[in-house]
Amino acid sequence: MNCELNVLKECLTTAAKIAKRHLGKVDFDLKARANLVTKADVACQKAILKIIQKNFPQHDFLAEEDGLKNTGSAYKWVIDPIDGTTNFAHGMPHFSISVALAYKNEIILGGVYDVCMDEMFLARKGKGATLNGKKIQVSSVKKLENALLVTGFPYVREGRMEELLKRFENFIMSCHDIRRLGSAALDMCWVAAGRFDGYWEDCLNPWDISAGKLILEEAGGKVTDYAGKKWTRLETFGRQTLASNGKIHREMFDIIKRS
Repeated sequence: MNCELNVLKECLTTAAKIAKRHLGKVDFDLKARANLVTKADVACQKAILKIIQKNFPQHDFLAEEDGLKNTGSAYKWVIDPIDGTTNFAHGMPHFSISVALAYKNEIILGGVYDVCMDEMFLARKGKGATLNGKKIQVSSVKKLENALLVTGFPYVREGRMEELLKRFENFIMSCHDIRRLGSAALDMCWVAAGRFDGYWEDCLNPWDISAGKLILEEAGGKVTDYAGKKWTRLETFGRQTLASNGKIHREMFDIIKRS
């Protein structure tokens, strides 16, 4: 696994250099009303895939910008070249590179790189999670009323705003406070590092969340869907994301259930 880990780090640092060169001078296209893509997304993904295919030509991959190789390999790389593209496109310095490696639907390696803060979150299955080489763990907050939460809103909102805002209202009336920062991968990592205590969001994709899932779990946290069940199929990762330090998970689940 050391070889895979080194390749993962190379992917993150190479893509970060490309993203930095583009930051502040970004043109973007719309994939949907609120869903952007930039030339930097495409360039970062191309660079990541080049590194992976050079080192592991037999591996499959699933990447955000129309990148799919599915030959039936047990190994699949899951790639978000820039998570938080809207922030990136507007020059807001809060976005990340997210890369994970799955083996038979189980994430075994994950990395998320906060480009502007120069923070690299890494995790190996069963080996814990680190931030810039130092071990991290989730917070010790035990009650939702004392918790700082983070969330996001799906790109497709038509017909759902009443539901989404009601859920937000129920949470904000029950916790200490809520933030909305715009990078799902970093939201998960910040729960892992104890900066947030819980996170919820739906309509995400596997590339948004796979690396963050492993990092959070290896830091002692918990990730389920809105029914409280663990994710089992890679292609459904992120459709419903309820993540926490584990200690407030039941309270968060109860709010999701009644929203």
